[in-house]
Amino acid sequence: MRIGELSARTGVSQRLLRYYEEQRLLTAARDANGYRLYDENAVTTVRQIRALLAAGLSTCVIREVLPCARGEKPELDLCPSLVRTLREQLDALDERIDDLRQTRGALAAYVPTAG
Repeated sequence: MRIGELSARTGVSQRLLRYYEEQRLLTAARDANGYRLYDENAVTTVRQIRALLAAGLSTCVIREVLPCARGEKPELDLCPSLVRTLREQLDALDERIDDLRQTRGALAAYVPTAG
């Protein structure tokens, strides 16, 4: 299928599909005219990418995770290296949450309380 059809079937813009290809998350063959041609599995791959992005993973991490993804949700085959990667991501999120709580507390100190 061409990029327009993949875009229509997934609801993802053509520009974003080209970006996924640029990030090596999605692959396409080329026809004689140079148009991108995607196989049927590309629909599932794009849905996996969207789900993993929604989970807060970067495209760099998704590149590592995609080979372990099964289905559109996706479910992940949790090999030890993938578990380590996901735990690192969770640790980084926890750190960011702690930083945001501290920042919020500092900002809240400037707001007078009603009383």
